[in-house]
Formats: sequence, C-alpha cells, structure tokens
Amino acid sequence: MSALLNPDDRPEEEAVPEGADVSHATDVAPEPVLPEAVRQRITVLAAAALPGLPADEMPVALRRVARFAPNRRARLGGRDIAAQLVADPVFRQRIGARIVAESGDLGAAVTSGVAPAAADPVEVAALAYLARPEGWRDLIDAAGDAVRAEADSAAVTAQLRAAEQRAVRAEHDRTVARVEADKLRDELARVREELGQLREEARTTAKALREAQAAQKRAADLLATEKGRASRVSLDHEAEIRRLRSRLADAEAAAATGKQAAKDARAVDDARLWLLLETINQAATGLRRELALGPADKLPADFVADTSAERPGAPERSRARAQDTDDPGRLDQLLALPRAHLIVDGYNVTKRGFADMSLEQQRKRLITGLGGIAAQTGDEVTCVFDGAERVHGLPPAPRGVRVLFSRKGTTADELIRQLVRAEPPGRPVVVVSSDREVADGVRRHGAYPMGADSLLRRLSRS
Repeated sequence: MSALLNPDDRPEEEAVPEGADVSHATDVAPEPVLPEAVRQRITVLAAAALPGLPADEMPVALRRVARFAPNRRARLGGRDIAAQLVADPVFRQRIGARIVAESGDLGAAVTSGVAPAAADPVEVAALAYLARPEGWRDLIDAAGDAVRAEADSAAVTAQLRAAEQRAVRAEHDRTVARVEADKLRDELARVREELGQLREEARTTAKALREAQAAQKRAADLLATEKGRASRVSLDHEAEIRRLRSRLADAEAAAATGKQAAKDARAVDDARLWLLLETINQAATGLRRELALGPADKLPADFVADTSAERPGAPERSRARAQDTDDPGRLDQLLALPRAHLIVDGYNVTKRGFADMSLEQQRKRLITGLGGIAAQTGDEVTCVFDGAERVHGLPPAPRGVRVLFSRKGTTADELIRQLVRAEPPGRPVVVVSSDREVADGVRRHGAYPMGADSLLRRLSRS
C-alpha cells in the first residue's frame, strides 16, 4: 500500500490504453491523501474482487497475488495491489467497476455522486476512489472529515470516561484514607500503651542485667583460674607426649634397622642359593654335552639279565638297539622328559608314511596325529614345512601344536636348526627327521635326533 500512502511515487501522467474509458483518465491532479481506514478498505475490496477478473485483464504483477488464499491476499499482496491501482488507471477502472457492481444500491449511489446519509463514510470514500464519479474528491474529503470527527469524538469520550474513572478512584482513595486514618489512631493508642509496658519491662531487665553482669564477672574470674590450672596440666601432658614420641621414633628406627639387616641377610642367602643352583645346572649341562649321553634304554637290572643269557654277537645287537633312532619306545622315553620339545620335519615324515596322498591330506593327517601326542604328553610340539609348497586356507592346528612354514629363500632344515639353537641349554629337544644332515646338525646343538619311522610307528599305535 506504499503507492497509496505516498502520492509523489505516482507518475506525473498516467497512460491509458487506446479505446479505454478516459472520462477520468485525463485527471492529472495529484492523488488525494487517503485516511488509513479508507486505504485499508480499498485494498480489501480490490483483493476480494481480483480473482474475478478475466486472465487477459489481469496485470502480470498481480497474477501471483490472485492465487493467494482470500484471508491472505490483502495481507500479503496489499502493497502490489495498491501500487497497481495508482500506476494502472485501466486496471483501477476495471476492478472499480466490478466492486461498484457488487456493492448494489450503495455503489450506484456513489457512481451518481450521491453519498447516502446512513452509509459508512469509509465505504463511500473507498467506492468513490475506485469509481471516481463527478466530485469523488469531495466524497473522499467528506469521509476523511467524518473519520476524523469520529476519532475526535472517540477521543473526547475516552477522555471523559478517563476523567470519570479518576474521580471515582479519587473518591475511593479518600474513603480508604479515612478508614486508614481511623486505624492508625487506634494503632497509635495501642502502641502508646505497649510503650509504657515496655519501659517498665526495660527497667526490670536493666536491673536483671546488672545482676547478671556481676555474676558473669565472678564466673570469668573463676574460669581464668581454672584455665591456668588446665594450661599447666596441658604443658605437662605435651612434655610427656614428646618423650613418648622420641622413644617411639627410636623404636621404629631400631625396627627398620633390624628389617634391613634381615633383608640383607636373606638377599645374601638367595644369592648364594642361586649361584649354587646355577653352578649345578651348568655343570650338568656341560657333562651331558661332553659325554653325549641319551636316555638309557635299559635299567641296571636289564643288563644283569642280559649278561646271564649272553651268547656270541649279543653285545653288538644290544648296542645297535640302543642307537636305533627309529624305535618308538625310545621316542616315548624322550617325550617323557620334563618340558620336552618335539620338532618334526613335516614333509620328511609324510613322504615316508603317506606318499600316496596329496600334500594337503599329508599335512592334515600328520598335524592331527601330533595333536594326539601333544594331548597325551603335554609337551611342546612344532611341525615345520617347506614354504615353497605352502597353501592358504590351512585349518587351525590342534591345541599344543605349532605349525611353521619356512620363508622364501630358506628351507625347513634351516628353520629346524634355528629352533634348536633358540632353546636354552639343558632343555630336552627331540627332532624327528630321516635327513642325516639335519640329524647331525641338531645333535651338535644338544638335541636328540630321531628317525621319521619312530614317529610313524608311534602314530600308528594311537
């Protein structure tokens, strides 16, 4: 509605299409200043009649506004409608004709230049602005005067009403003041009476206070005497506590010295015991390596029994049996040693025992059998395969069995020797392989070599 609020924004001379009704189009006088109520009513009437215009008569700027909901059209599109009414006389004439026609008798009267006495001056001024009959400015001015008169009358009425309300409030306030004054007089009399009583009580209280102060002075003197006595007793107690703390500190120091002495003595004993055990362990390890002794196949009683039944060639056969690396019984004796470690040359064993199977089946059968040995003996078991034939997807090894593949560029034999060298001196390590080079190499490092047949026989018994 800014176009209606500021007439200077209107072009100096409105263009009217050829053939249009120009009965009022040549009026180039400035737009009248419309009262706010008239401006709002013009916008509401134009917004309500806007959808009724044919599409070819609808200004392009208002086509979007015409699609708004009726209750939102004047509120959201009022500015565009007002600007179009000022800038486009043809549009104002067309929309005005529709609005006047819909107003019935009032519209006809305004078109003829007559304003009915009982009609709303705002409605008359809005229709006159749109229809613009002869003397329409006078109708708008009359409506403005009527609106202003009504506003002034309403203001005077409001002032009179406010004055009456103030008079009523003033009378009420005077009444309340009289009542409050009566209450205050009664309250003053009561306060004076209470004041007399309070003065009497104050005299009595002052006398009691003087007596209490005298008694307090006597109690303070007695308290000072008792405090001095208590202070002397406290000093004596503190001196005794200091003496006791000194004795306690001496006792704690003596106890700490005793604990440290006991700790040092125990450390010396532990060092001596560790040195003794380490000496015994190293001596046993060195002796076993020097003599190259393995577990005995026979007990002393067995030798006595063999001597009684000796015949030519018997000692050589017994000696051969003692050195037999394919004897499963000897393998069992070695695995019975404490914390034994069994290392198996995988393909060396499988190609001797399961050569007719595929490599995958050979590995699976050997590892399964080693799992049974690990479960029975509780020993550590490691199975080594050449990495060149390693396959992916190998099933998980049984509990207690470690499966290793040699890396690229190394062989299973080298990995076995590395495992043997990694073990601490003195631990029983059993290596199963029929490869003579492997057997000789691990024997030099203190391991017990056994042939592949000893393990195959041991597995066949399981």
